[in-house]
Amino acid sequence: MKETYDRLAAGDRIRLKRTLLGLTQDEMAERINRAPKYYADIERGSCGMSIETLMALSSSLNMSLDYIIYGKNFSENEKEQHTEEVAAIINMLDNSSVRNQKYAKEMLKLFLAACPAEPIMQP
Repeated sequence: MKETYDRLAAGDRIRLKRTLLGLTQDEMAERINRAPKYYADIERGSCGMSIETLMALSSSLNMSLDYIIYGKNFSENEKEQHTEEVAAIINMLDNSSVRNQKYAKEMLKLFLAACPAEPIMQP
């Protein structure tokens, strides 16, 4: 079976990773030096993207190009599924109020900013 590029699915993967990192669309657009509307169109899958944009997203989100395009990781060092810890965090947040979710997001941003740089796992 031939591999194909599904812009909608790629946009969903990009959106999921951005939200897991606690970034807004505007923040992500700024990180990759693109217009916010263009970035939003990428997440919606309503437009394609240049190789340069794809590379900027890959670098900014710490996602492999294979994962963005095909939804697969071909590297042994990357995981396709959430770890148990991430799943537990998501479950706790799902059962929290919107206010507490916002506080948790800000606390996680501060925590990650204070931690030494480590590779981010794929969703």
